[in-house]
Amino acid sequence: MSNIAPAQKPAEAPVLVIEAGRPESHYWKELWQYRELLFYLTWRDITVRYKQTTIGVTWAILRPLITMAVFTVIFGMLARLPSEGVPYPIFVFAAMLPWQFFSNGISEVGNSLVGNAGMLSKVYFPRMILPASALLTTFVDLLIAGVILAGLMFWYGYAPGWQIIALPAFVVLAMLFTLALGVWFASLNVEYRDFRYIIPFVVQLGVYASPVGYASSIVPDHWRLVYALNPMVGIIDGFRWSICAGRPEIYWPGLGISIAFTALLLISGMIYFRRMERTFADVV
Repeated sequence: MSNIAPAQKPAEAPVLVIEAGRPESHYWKELWQYRELLFYLTWRDITVRYKQTTIGVTWAILRPLITMAVFTVIFGMLARLPSEGVPYPIFVFAAMLPWQFFSNGISEVGNSLVGNAGMLSKVYFPRMILPASALLTTFVDLLIAGVILAGLMFWYGYAPGWQIIALPAFVVLAMLFTLALGVWFASLNVEYRDFRYIIPFVVQLGVYASPVGYASSIVPDHWRLVYALNPMVGIIDGFRWSICAGRPEIYWPGLGISIAFTALLLISGMIYFRRMERTFADVV
């Protein structure tokens, strides 16, 4: 008798099952599995932004410098608002870091789904990848602005204090708030295209309602808590406190409001985004 081994069955390829309303644990695992797509989309957007423009990365340097100069002339030289002993260009630029990150990020994240409509209708992937990619792309601008600020501080011979160790925490808070509000806008922008006009209005109004060119301490005490209902007030104050050696002091109730608003917007935004996610490809 000849001993003939039975033929082995070929290994089956893994099967990806796409289900509506998958458990949240599966969804977050998928986000990790698609991390290479996240990095690819981020790199694609960075390349497009800095290689296919007339002046490339120079614009990322000129824009904050020009804005800083305008704010310094208006609020520092003409209005003569106090800067707590900090050189006014540094005082303004420390606040511009989170504000420009927020203003750029809210626009990029809010339009991330509509801007990638072709991908939504043709390819399956966790849709949260698109807002996250837009946020990471904007983070590159924040890093470039941070290098400019370091150069300004060296020029003026101004050194930060021990408070600088808290700066990464405020960077994370700014990123979470931008993502939270951006996810809301991204979801609503798919359903109601009029929201693309609301985003620039929010940014334009917010720069005057946030302490970018001035210190929030000039707001009267009986209005301070109401003023702090703008979450960017606590975030900007935190950046300025970290960079400018604790000047001016943080208004802690305002920072608490910023953290609470960010948590509320992020949780509710994620819930709404997940609820609407299954309809994005049909509506967009």
